[in-house]
Amino acid sequence: MDKKLKQVYVIGDKYDKAKAAKQILEAIEDLPDIGIKDILDRNRPYDGQLWTDNGERGRTMVQGVTMRDVHDCLILAFYDSVPPNYDRSRPLEDLPLAEMSLEAISQNLGCWLERYMGMFPNLPERFK
Repeated sequence: MDKKLKQVYVIGDKYDKAKAAKQILEAIEDLPDIGIKDILDRNRPYDGQLWTDNGERGRTMVQGVTMRDVHDCLILAFYDSVPPNYDRSRPLEDLPLAEMSLEAISQNLGCWLERYMGMFPNLPERFK
């Protein structure tokens, strides 16, 4: 799967969105059954480490932000997740997605949402 995804993002000097979308869908179809429904179950317990999204920190309700704020936080999370040598002045469409960690993007999204809600870092008191 990794080889397929790496081929998606750089096609010559241009980013071919239609071809990329098709290749991503094909790569997803090739994924083994990893229990994605269990991973995304909204009723799963918050039994991870306290300071993670799967622990106490993850229980926090998102409040006081607009859908546009969520959009902006996602964009900021993507930019915060690029490799260190990446030129951040480049447009969003040029981000090296194949070199970025989905876990990092997810974690950065949570941190940006906390900033927008005025509560970053949202950690249990003993970790502050």
